[in-house]
Amino acid sequence: MSTIKVLHIIARMNVGGTAKYLADLVESIPDSALATGFVQGSEIEDPVMTNLASYRITHLGRKIAPLQDFKSWIELSRLVRELKPKIVHTHTFKAGIIGRLVRGNHKRVHTFHGHLFDDQTFSNLEKWAITCAERFLAGRTDILISVGKKVGMELRVAGIGRNAKWRSIPPGVNKLSKIEKKEARSFLKINTDEFLVGWMARMTGVKNPFLLLEVAQRMPEVKFVMAGGGDLLEKVRTNAPANVSLIGWADASIFWSAVNCAISTSDNEGMPIALIEAQLASLPVIATDVGSSSEVIEDGITGFITEREVDSLVIGLRKLVTNDDLLNEMGKSASVTALRKFNPENMISEHKQIYSEF
Repeated sequence: MSTIKVLHIIARMNVGGTAKYLADLVESIPDSALATGFVQGSEIEDPVMTNLASYRITHLGRKIAPLQDFKSWIELSRLVRELKPKIVHTHTFKAGIIGRLVRGNHKRVHTFHGHLFDDQTFSNLEKWAITCAERFLAGRTDILISVGKKVGMELRVAGIGRNAKWRSIPPGVNKLSKIEKKEARSFLKINTDEFLVGWMARMTGVKNPFLLLEVAQRMPEVKFVMAGGGDLLEKVRTNAPANVSLIGWADASIFWSAVNCAISTSDNEGMPIALIEAQLASLPVIATDVGSSSEVIEDGITGFITEREVDSLVIGLRKLVTNDDLLNEMGKSASVTALRKFNPENMISEHKQIYSEF
């Protein structure tokens, strides 16, 4: 059997779950390579890039910029001709468009780590154009992968790849090391022994950090800590009530060791790896019902899935703040469930199986 050679393409490897997911694939499957651009604006590149072998595509980034995108297509075309990969595996929207338009006899695989249908930073016209592009490109793709079953279903309902070959592969997430809560809080310079609610994400529109601030305003007796950076960081800092601390980007293992539960207020998600990491740290999670969040959190068992509004989030959070037995029971269930559902070996094995079909 000939060696499987896979070139992964993604626009940028900013801090977050997708970067870790992709790094695991590249490092765990022989003869894999990564092509990526650079983070832009206030974004920070994920530390996984420090020791990850990769090819830099100079003009590739998240923002839509026709001239730069054309130049990145030329760069990628040259790289594909040089490496002659058997499979080109693209990830996320921007890289998915440019990478799947590169000519060659290679097979094409594309992973949807989410979708943009509920992303309020895009206008309806932009969403329509993106949907049309995805419908066209699905016909040029040998296999489409969604990181969650619900995400894949919503894409097909939108007419994307209805007749295509689909797979749903949950991400594999490694359990983080854990330290004593007091030590973790000291490291993060959080001086409290009280119940602490943790929020970790990019501070951008789609993650809706302002909904978290509304929850905090409704629950002034509870302490909240927000980890992350992004284009809305300063605006969030300006509007944060006194019971909310902003600490910038933090090491996930330390952050989840420091808090009592996790909360997500996103308007749009794929398969939120940060919430999986929180559950692996034995934390119950309260999250808005978007993307495949309901495949991560089992409502009423490992946490609560709520509507995208402040009342539902407050109701769920109050149950955990006021009931230690429920908090501990859900935390234990969260760890057991996450270990079973998001096994890294299973994720790698399923990708190997797909690649072996070509």
